[in-house]
Amino acid sequence: MGRGAYDVIVVGGGHAGIEAALAAARMGASAALVTLERKAIGRMSCNPAIGGLGKGQMVREIDALGGEMARAADETGIQFRMLNTRKGPAVQAPRAQCDKQLYQDRMALTCCSTPGLAVCEGKVEEVLCERCSGDGASLRALGLRLADGSEVRGRAVILTNGTFLRGLMHCGFEQTRGGRVGEDAAYGLSSSLERLGFESGRLKTGTPPRVEASTVDWSLTEPQPGDDPPVPFSHSTERIPLPQVPCHIAYTNEETHAAIRENLHRSPLYAGVIEGIGPRYCPSIEDKVVRFAEKERHQVFLEPEGLSTPWIYLNGISTSLPRDVQDRIVRSIPALRGARILQYGYAVEYDFFPPTQIRATFETKLVAGLYLAGQICGTSGYEEAAGQGLLAGVNAVLKLRGREPLVLDRSQAYLGVLVDDLVVECPREPYRMFTSRAEYRLTLRTDNADRRLMEIGHRLGLIPDEAMARLERKRSKVAEALGYLEAHRHEGKEFLRLLRQPGTGYRDLEALDPGLAALGLTREEAEGVEVEAKYAAYIDRQAAQVEKLQRMERRRIPAAFDYGSVRGIRAESREKLAKVRPCSLGQASRIAGVTPADLNVLLVYLDAAQRRGEAS
Repeated sequence: MGRGAYDVIVVGGGHAGIEAALAAARMGASAALVTLERKAIGRMSCNPAIGGLGKGQMVREIDALGGEMARAADETGIQFRMLNTRKGPAVQAPRAQCDKQLYQDRMALTCCSTPGLAVCEGKVEEVLCERCSGDGASLRALGLRLADGSEVRGRAVILTNGTFLRGLMHCGFEQTRGGRVGEDAAYGLSSSLERLGFESGRLKTGTPPRVEASTVDWSLTEPQPGDDPPVPFSHSTERIPLPQVPCHIAYTNEETHAAIRENLHRSPLYAGVIEGIGPRYCPSIEDKVVRFAEKERHQVFLEPEGLSTPWIYLNGISTSLPRDVQDRIVRSIPALRGARILQYGYAVEYDFFPPTQIRATFETKLVAGLYLAGQICGTSGYEEAAGQGLLAGVNAVLKLRGREPLVLDRSQAYLGVLVDDLVVECPREPYRMFTSRAEYRLTLRTDNADRRLMEIGHRLGLIPDEAMARLERKRSKVAEALGYLEAHRHEGKEFLRLLRQPGTGYRDLEALDPGLAALGLTREEAEGVEVEAKYAAYIDRQAAQVEKLQRMERRRIPAAFDYGSVRGIRAESREKLAKVRPCSLGQASRIAGVTPADLNVLLVYLDAAQRRGEAS
């Protein structure tokens, strides 16, 4: 019995699956989203927050390419903060606390009402394939077989299964099968991929307890208000619609740490029950107490999960310790002495498939037409998943249409850094984006994501004409303001020089000159002018570095290039090159262990192949 045929089938209704399915449908492909529960689409399994350092930049980029996450965050956000405002623009990033239920409802409604996108409930058991030749693969994806025996046929399949592949939850030594509380795991799909020849591994993530708001002594916490006015994520958002609320900060203490140390033998992590590797940059409270034994306290952020729910997320004390120990931990914190725990923390182990098995388009090397995106590739975080899903959905449609793929490089976007890191380095722990991962972060700012990427989104059909018109007006206004600043003076000093002085902002100069004020720049336009003026020398220097990088990236390596025929490079380098199969000389240079001497030899062989007409 069949369930229909589609151009693109997406498995999983999380952040990666949403963006993949919406992108495919909005590009005009017939698409299906297969998920365990329709009502769980967009569910925020952990903290209902979007953005952060490195992550906020990616959300702006997703928006500039035509994705949905930024608009959903703006419509459901209940606290917005721009992080690192005391530092330079390269490391400033937006973050929003969202209303968990509203975000989920918003994303579910969007998916279910998008023309060309069918939402199907079901559990996937097997990827259906046929033998093929070409594409460097011996198999081609045909569709899926579901647990009820039905089949869904498609020309491309995108797997975005999150933490559900053989998901196993731990709370103390109690184990429950599932990808998150109240939802079952998927076992058949992992076995299907392994039978096809894919290598798998295990990773771990965790979540903290949630408590009831009315049982918290808020007088013993430090309020953490949001920005006023809040700065939205999306380039199309004119105002934030929901009321804004504060978060609060509390601290652990020696009583907390003693409860943890006394019970480490009951931790599944320290007892060796959990095999998966957890995220280094989001450690459990057990890890913090052990690894940072000298610290007397750790921050706990009390973050509301919504406007109409009493649930408070205790960000900072993620744990898989037993419930009675979690009771002690929570109630050792003065503000939480009388707190009622609504949900205990837990860890979840799940399968992932190392991303050296995918290309930079997210298509697998083993099976043509099969794509992996999100936590299945070894990443953590909503934003990393959404970016991968968007690019996988776009590339699936582009391939079906015989068009060139969309592969962003490291100088274009944080999304380009993400993809390159995954396919070249292959994470040994859940991968999380940081500004420090981007060597060209001064040109990959939040304020210029639209100028960097929106034209690409428009060419793909994901950005409407009116958005492009707004972008052109913004570019024109910024250029006009920079020209005015260069041409006009105040008390003998060029306005441009005045703006470059520390502590001087564009609005300060508007107060000095009615002509400048008459240009009527928006907050975002004024911010763009300030950055371009103050950091012009650094931006020019980075542009020269980018040009050097792009020369290496332009030197493409054919997908079927025979590394075994290359003599003069070390066996270790040959093995790594053959496994990763870099798409360019630049990508090859970033493979650990591949030396400049290896690259020079490889370049000689590429030149010879080009002369024979074998390489482009």
